[in-house]
Amino acid sequence: MSTSTPSDPYLHLEDIDSAASLAWVAERSDRTLADLAVGEHAEASYTRAKGILDATDRIAWPVLRGRYAYTVWKDREHPRGLWRRVPWSVLEQGAPASDHPAWETLVDVDALAREEDVNWVYAGTVVRRPENDRALIRLSRGGADAVEVREFDLLERRFVPASEGGFHLPEAKCSVSWVDRDTLVLAAPLDPAGTDATSSGYARVVRLWRRGSDPAGAPVIFEGYDDDVAVGAGYDIDTGRLVASRSPDFHTSQEWFWRPGGHPETEKPLPIPVPEDCRVGSSGSWLTLRPRTEVEIAGDTYPGGSVLVVPWSALDDDPSRLPEPTVLFSPTPSTTVEDVSWGRGRVVLTVLEDTESRLEAFAIPDAGTDTGTAGRSDARGRSTAADGWRRLPVEGLPEHVSIDVLSLDRHSDPSADGGSPHPDDAVLAVSGPIVPPSLVLLRADGSTTTLGSTPDRFDTSGVEVTRHTAVSDDGTEVPYTVMRGPGPEGPRPTILYGYGGFTVSMRPSYAALRGALWLEEGGVYVVAGIRGGGEYGPEWHQAAVREKRPRAYEDFAAVARALVNSGVTTREQLGATGGSNGGLLMGVMLTRYPELFAALAIAVPLLDMKRYHLLLAGASWMAEYGDPDSADWDDFLGAYSPYQHVRPASEISYPPVLMTTSTRDDRVHPGHARKMTAALEAAGHHVEYYENVEGGHAGAADNSQEARKAVLTYEFFRRRLSSSS
Repeated sequence: MSTSTPSDPYLHLEDIDSAASLAWVAERSDRTLADLAVGEHAEASYTRAKGILDATDRIAWPVLRGRYAYTVWKDREHPRGLWRRVPWSVLEQGAPASDHPAWETLVDVDALAREEDVNWVYAGTVVRRPENDRALIRLSRGGADAVEVREFDLLERRFVPASEGGFHLPEAKCSVSWVDRDTLVLAAPLDPAGTDATSSGYARVVRLWRRGSDPAGAPVIFEGYDDDVAVGAGYDIDTGRLVASRSPDFHTSQEWFWRPGGHPETEKPLPIPVPEDCRVGSSGSWLTLRPRTEVEIAGDTYPGGSVLVVPWSALDDDPSRLPEPTVLFSPTPSTTVEDVSWGRGRVVLTVLEDTESRLEAFAIPDAGTDTGTAGRSDARGRSTAADGWRRLPVEGLPEHVSIDVLSLDRHSDPSADGGSPHPDDAVLAVSGPIVPPSLVLLRADGSTTTLGSTPDRFDTSGVEVTRHTAVSDDGTEVPYTVMRGPGPEGPRPTILYGYGGFTVSMRPSYAALRGALWLEEGGVYVVAGIRGGGEYGPEWHQAAVREKRPRAYEDFAAVARALVNSGVTTREQLGATGGSNGGLLMGVMLTRYPELFAALAIAVPLLDMKRYHLLLAGASWMAEYGDPDSADWDDFLGAYSPYQHVRPASEISYPPVLMTTSTRDDRVHPGHARKMTAALEAAGHHVEYYENVEGGHAGAADNSQEARKAVLTYEFFRRRLSSSS
């Protein structure tokens, strides 16, 4: 067990909205704005950043639902956004301009915020499929994770008031899906006493909520335990099947299902017989299995990172065992699957190879006649699927880019109205570090058409992009990408970025503000793919969890040294930045590796690892970091927790720090940033602090806030690093 620790002198700053805390925040935030946000260069940077974000010639990223493509559009006149749609037939001909008459506004979030005097942020929509007649709109106060849910009539284009029986859910961290027009599956903590919430603050129970009833009194059909992270459930309209899950921790889950037609109020769900560390997905007649570690199924073993499929019909017949699966993907040391997207007749895999994207596609056989026997893989891990699973062509996509499947509407029915996409058409976002984003249509036949591209937002003509590896303390090669702005040879002011957690991959993609505010001025920006992320699959992540977390910090430090040793920069010109888990990374760089950096920008961070599990969603991350109330604190957490390792300036010199967070961040508590800042100030170190009053974990709720956040960061580095060049 952990040993006793001195009382926390800044515990009062965890009181988010107390008058004393807010006065402390306002004093420091105002001072930071007066320092970094004023002056000719800073003001010009803000104007340019705001102009880029508000530009009307950018891509409107669509989500396909029936005959329409939906999007959220923000610009100067609509900073909180318009939720709107355009007919697929218009989008298919090319991305329409922002003022195209075909755009139809459904919800003006700015007008709603003014009308209700609430700082609403649009947070997503669940449309009833395949009818496409009703939607559940998620609205967040100031960008928080908790949302209010309201029913919207897509035919009459209006919210359905409660007086007419409209679904309305008070603010909660929730998930919700349609069963039929009058029934929802709901997972949300609604009891004021907290009996239906987990210790992480998420839903512990799943309810079947019927129109006109009190959601808190809706019958419970599935439940987990208090110390779970969360439970959830969904309804498959193709099979009439309910699937539920409970997550004992962040990286494991138990999956359950009801046979088609099984009544969830009278019948018990059946467990899916897979290990807890195997991610399970469901699409129509098929079940997707993505094990994190080696798994044995039907007598054969499959490595972690595989993508396997089995027919649901086999489980309906015998829920106690899985049949031999089909292998769609088997990993190699350089490849992993980041995403699996299902159409009606095609499944698309997004594969990362040395952090760069490619797509693989397979024809989906009839699950009623195919039993899904195992496929084979070639030497590079590319599967040669068998028994009906055929590889399909994917043509015309560039190399050395980042690709995201934005939307693929498997419930689309072009024959119904002639204006819907093919159910195997997918819209993609494609970009590279100096390749501005394009909206690409991947058609069902494997051909591609570019529907539109965002113009260059910065001058890329002199920017050079190269990829390298650094050698970490234990000999592991760590990838990093260098983006070098125009200018003379020799060391330059350089910003190193990293994350290293929760399987999140750092990919080579476009960032307009980075280019306009840093690269174009001759700076260097480096992205490190350290362990703890997902760049090379589950093993890359598992190499830096819990007691192995310091491997991520050693990797990042190795990249920093490599940049200096190779002449990209000097120690006096090297800064680093990261947010959330990357903010913890920066905190460790500050307290453990201060000699490597000249400046650090730390955003929405975890920093007090002694109390992180007691604050907001922190308890949900103990599988990633460890349990401070166990021997984990003495064994490893206490050895690196930044807040407990702040030393006085008389003993050690820390690089200057820019600390940013959000009052409305209900994921990572702003107390982490507040307390660390107070501790650094008391120890005599230089720290600038800025807390946005809204913005949630993203740190910004609209384009003006996003521009301000970017200017503070780049202006901080410009002033701290360039003077030493």
